[in-house]
Amino acid sequence: MEKLSKRYKAATQAVDLTKEYSVQDAVAALSKFPKAKFDETVEVSVRLGVDPKMGDQMVRATVALPNGSGKKVRVLAFTEDAAAALAAGAEYAGLKDYLAKINEGWVDFDVAVATPGAMKEVRAVAKVLGPKGLMPNPKSGTVSDNIAQAIKEVKAGRVEFKMDKAANVGVGVGKRSFTQEQLVENINALLGALGKAKPATFKGKYIHTMVLSSTMSPGVRIAAGEYSKL
Repeated sequence: MEKLSKRYKAATQAVDLTKEYSVQDAVAALSKFPKAKFDETVEVSVRLGVDPKMGDQMVRATVALPNGSGKKVRVLAFTEDAAAALAAGAEYAGLKDYLAKINEGWVDFDVAVATPGAMKEVRAVAKVLGPKGLMPNPKSGTVSDNIAQAIKEVKAGRVEFKMDKAANVGVGVGKRSFTQEQLVENINALLGALGKAKPATFKGKYIHTMVLSSTMSPGVRIAAGEYSKL
């Protein structure tokens, strides 16, 4: 607690946390905070104005981060052609064996991709994968005839985002080791994708607040004004 208090005090001395900043200035402010002993994840948290109880106001999409997320993504490919999936970079590939493992409680992977032909059998573990956000989905690009391409896109930095029950969206946009330019590019890509994901039926202020932070840092507020009409 003492270390956390010292870190927070140092952060408040380096940056005015009561202000709102442009994306570029927010990233510059974040760079002034004391760093942890590990490479912290940088995240953007957004509070949306949509009503999460309305089915036609769901916000869910993917974004290809131009500089990747900085996170090692472990991919499980549901496919009959395991050799091709492994060659494309998947950590695990197969079908029946992995379905059996998942039914036994194994979920030691970050993203699952599948061929359309495999989905009929994959749906048998939907109750396990669904609540964990691991179920392959055509809308997120994780169900594809070109399984190798799907794997490469996930590995390259395509991430899925989905609002929670309180209309909040949180997305990792890189690491503290990234350059400021890389983080700005990734954040702008995310905000562009978020704008495109705005429900067609929604009227009103779409983006209410945006905060940039790293794993061990306080949040820096990003001015939502220019994005509120996305």
